[in-house]
Amino acid sequence: MIRYALACNKGHSFDSWFQDSAAFDKQAKRGLVTCPHCGSAKVEKAIMAPRLSSSARKRKAPVETSDAPADKAQGIQPVAMMSPQEKEFRTKLKELREHIVKNADDVGQKFPEEARKMHYGETEHRSIYGVASPEDAKELAEEGIEFHPIPILPDERN
Repeated sequence: MIRYALACNKGHSFDSWFQDSAAFDKQAKRGLVTCPHCGSAKVEKAIMAPRLSSSARKRKAPVETSDAPADKAQGIQPVAMMSPQEKEFRTKLKELREHIVKNADDVGQKFPEEARKMHYGETEHRSIYGVASPEDAKELAEEGIEFHPIPILPDERN
C-alpha cells in the first residue's frame, strides 16, 4: 500500500491510499479518484515528503493526522476507497458493536471495578461494556481477567 498526497484542479489537497503506483494511475485515468471537497476527477499527485522509518521515530509520540482540530475546523476529512472485502469487514465490525451495545450493560467508568467483581465471584456474571484507562486494562490483563476492546468506527460518511 502507498499513500499519496493529492490535489485537485481547484486547489484542494487530500491524501488517499492505493495498492501501488499503477493502481493510482489506472483509477485516476478512469476518473475514479475524486476530490472529497468538490468532487472533481481532475486529480494529480502533489509533492510529498517521504515517510522514513527509524527506531528513534517509533519511540516518539504519534504525529497528529487529519483528526487535528485545525483540519476539523476546515472540514477536512480522511478518505479511503474500500474493496468489497473491506466493506464487508466494516459491516461486520459495525454489527458486532451494535450487538454489544444492545445486549450488554454500560457500566461506564466503573468497567474495571465491575469486571473484577464478576471475575472474583462477588457479582453474577453478565455482559458489560464501559471504559478503562490503559493502566486499568493492563492491570485487568495481569489479573487474568478476559476483556476485549469494542471496535470504534468512523462515522458513516467515510
